This record gives sequence, C-alpha cells and structure tokens, in this order.
Amino acid sequence: MLSERFTQALIYATQLHANQVRKGSGVPYVAHLLGVASIALEYGANEDEAIAALLHDAVEDQGGAATREEIRRRFGDNVAAIVDGCTDADTTPKPPWRERKEAYIAHVLSASSSVLLVSAADKLHNAQSILKDYRILGESLWQRFQGGKAGTLWYYRALVNAFYQTGSSPICAELERVVSELERVVAKDDR
Repeated sequence: MLSERFTQALIYATQLHANQVRKGSGVPYVAHLLGVASIALEYGANEDEAIAALLHDAVEDQGGAATREEIRRRFGDNVAAIVDGCTDADTTPKPPWRERKEAYIAHVLSASSSVLLVSAADKLHNAQSILKDYRILGESLWQRFQGGKAGTLWYYRALVNAFYQTGSSPICAELERVVSELERVVAKDDR
C-alpha cells in the first residue's frame, strides 16, 4: 500500500513541474510523472521506487543539487539515490546530447535494481509517447528531439540492449516491444 509519503511526493512533484509541459505536445508534465509511477507500480515498485518515479526528473529539470537535497530531506536517502540514478545531467549547461546519452547507457549497466525499474518505466513511457505522437504527426515529430530521428531511434535501441545486459525482466520485454514497433512503423514510412 502507498502511504501519505506518496501523496506528499505527488504534491511536491506537481508543484516542482507546475509550469512544465511535454516537448511539443503541450501536455502538462505531471502526466508523464504519473505515467512513469503507474508503470513502475505495475511492474512491482515499492513505495520508495514509486516516489522516485514521481520525482525522477526533478533534479535534472527543476533545480539541480538544491532539489536533490530537498528530496533527500523530505523522502530519505534511498529515494534521493534512485532519483540520482535516473538523472541524465544535473549541470548547467548540460553536456552535449550524444555524450549525455552514452554516459547514461553506460550507467544503466551498473545501476541498482531500483534505478533500473524506475529508469525502464521512464523510458517505456517516453517510447509509448513517441510512438503515439509519431502516428499522429509523422516525420515532423523528430524536430522536438535534439538527437533527431536517427539519434532518438539509436538511443532507445541502445537502452533496450543495456537493460537486457542487466538481466531480462517483463518491463525490459515491454520496452523492447514498444521500441521494435516504433522502429517498424518508422521504417515502413521511410520506404
């Protein structure tokens, strides 16, 4: 069961990301956070992992080290460590896109099981959103991504491979299924 801590994390995440929307879609960012938490819970997350799922982008997008310390103060070392493990970059300016993504993929290979679960839930929700938006927008979708079409497809396939190197799991299989479907749909349209 989820306790008041989860409720407090949801309120905090909603406040942190109140003025943020998903790239290109205008959907309130909290929808992504709820999606990631839902996926994580469906794949067996405990409360700390579910809280970290709600807060997984907070350090990266909403305040860096100060936000990390506030998460630690409010929700404990374990949640803060999971959030840290899911953080792509917490410096301003961020390193170049490809460098950040390669570092994240390398990090996945040695991540804790909690970080792997929350990260895979995040990447699965992102991949589902990309696939849905691609079906609506077609090629214009790729303009919203720094890596463009080739870079984005490379990144998600590399993530699938990295997650599988850490061991197979149902969430890895679902991520593989969605990424393969995305690749199939894009390749079909490229013909």
